[in-house]
Amino acid sequence: MGVDAAVCLVVLVLCFALLAANRLAPDVVLLAGLTLLVVVPLPDGAGGWRIGVLDTHEALAGLANPGLVTVGALFVVVAGVHQTGVIDAIARGALGRPKGVRRAILRILGPVIAFSAFLNNTPVVAMMIPAVREWSAKLGISPSKLMIPLSYAAIFGGTCTMIGTSTNLVVAGLVASNTDIEPFGLFEIAWIGVPCALVGTLYLVLFGPRLLPDRSSATAKLRDVREYTAEMLIPANSPLAGRTVEGAGLRALPGAFLVEIERGGYVFAAPGPEQRLDAGDRLVFTGVVESIKDLQTIRGLEPATNQIYKLDEPRANRRLVEAVVSNTSPLVGRTIKGARFRTRYQSVVIAVARGGERVRGKVGEIEIQAGDTLLLEADAAFAERHRDDRDFFLVSELSDSSPRRHQRAGLAVTILLAMVLVAGVGWLSMLQAAMVAGALMVFLRCTSVQAARGSVDWSVLLVIAAALGIGTAIQKSGLAESLVGGFLDVAGTNPLAILAAIYLGTTILTEVISNNAAVALVFPFVLQVTDRIEANPLPFLFALMMAGSASFATPIGYQTNLMVMGPGGYRFADYLRVGVPLNLLLGIVTVLLAPLIWPFA
Repeated sequence: MGVDAAVCLVVLVLCFALLAANRLAPDVVLLAGLTLLVVVPLPDGAGGWRIGVLDTHEALAGLANPGLVTVGALFVVVAGVHQTGVIDAIARGALGRPKGVRRAILRILGPVIAFSAFLNNTPVVAMMIPAVREWSAKLGISPSKLMIPLSYAAIFGGTCTMIGTSTNLVVAGLVASNTDIEPFGLFEIAWIGVPCALVGTLYLVLFGPRLLPDRSSATAKLRDVREYTAEMLIPANSPLAGRTVEGAGLRALPGAFLVEIERGGYVFAAPGPEQRLDAGDRLVFTGVVESIKDLQTIRGLEPATNQIYKLDEPRANRRLVEAVVSNTSPLVGRTIKGARFRTRYQSVVIAVARGGERVRGKVGEIEIQAGDTLLLEADAAFAERHRDDRDFFLVSELSDSSPRRHQRAGLAVTILLAMVLVAGVGWLSMLQAAMVAGALMVFLRCTSVQAARGSVDWSVLLVIAAALGIGTAIQKSGLAESLVGGFLDVAGTNPLAILAAIYLGTTILTEVISNNAAVALVFPFVLQVTDRIEANPLPFLFALMMAGSASFATPIGYQTNLMVMGPGGYRFADYLRVGVPLNLLLGIVTVLLAPLIWPFA
């Protein structure tokens, strides 16, 4: 092993150790490792010194990798789908009201696998966590029974298409850059991914209820006790007009209750599930802030006050803001309507909360008291503008609270389906299709420029770029060849044994470092091994993709596992108990299927 290879090995071990310790973010660790490989002084063999295992061009080449750019473009596509309310509508319709934990798990697995097959896993899970959390409360099921299945479902779906997860795109990009293999088709990995998703689904449905803990989430203990009163209107041409309360999905809302319906001066108190809704109805709800926020995303409902149409800022660019009225505020003692709130603050009161009591009456007629919490619809700069205003004790913006662009939902779905179609039939590459789709989402106003920019997870892109650079160093320095030689001495030359070893090694790596880093680091080994034994690299490459995504046994190996840890109230051991058997099960399926689909010879 040469000096360059030894340096790469030391950097690799340091990166693994730091990532496993989970004290620094993965992008920080891998960028630091890449920096070392660029600046470390090394003997040049002629008595002098040179700088770095990699030159700057080689180190930064990962930033231009097609897989990395595709991931970035897909974040924008997802932003368009999310901002138009498509995800909200599908989640409400697909989850329903199942009886029992097993059926609830199955209801989650189906739509999430379908979403994740065509959308990046991370934003899909981010969008579904609030829905599943509130849904579990409505069903009376602990979120710890459902959050791990949510994360695992996203992983299953990601393995069903080439665009389902950044792992697949990274491997596809490496193949395109380093081999003469024909570009992979959109559904080529489905030959293994779909069987694995089915086996994983069966495992979770049968064994999940016993293996998953029954535990309250960390966030549930901090649940907001404030109860807002909000008025909503069913406008003309609303799709909810003519439906019953239950048929419109407004009965047994998680964290919210339909108190009354006002129609033509007549009030229906505590309306039942069969109460019919008409255009022009005013609906009064009480509930916690997250539930009131969710009401704003339902197509066919809008705030009852007509003041929202008098604000200068376009509605799609607004935010929901909570403001606690101070005891020195000029609002105290006045009604919301009488205080001329819109004129004074360029915002509109959507709902009011007063301690733990229910505030009765129309929102506009509520007399404001010191300590009242007002839920406002305002422009994006409101929170910053009034943060130090003496009229309010506290001002805070709610995350993900922009009004949905429901009128563009059909357009967003059309763009998404067109992207999948043109990439699937090969008219455009996945990169080209994603870039066009992302541009159309912004140009056709399915999402704003600000939301599109904010949707891109730059830490994920930096991890991919840095890992690709480290992978280049491993191959260039000869470390890959040295390790492969030792690897073959242990595994022999049996292709099936080598395939199993590559899968096992990758899945262990992906449990302690990011999945993208794991596949980028193992990729050079795969090429070296298959070249040595003169075997078809395809079964090994697809097994690498599957192993890179098969991160079930720890929360730190896959970002979605970490995302559900808090909402599910999980501990590290919970992932081991559920994930290790699943890792082994899907490993067996992959190793047995891959050579049948793509023969070794």
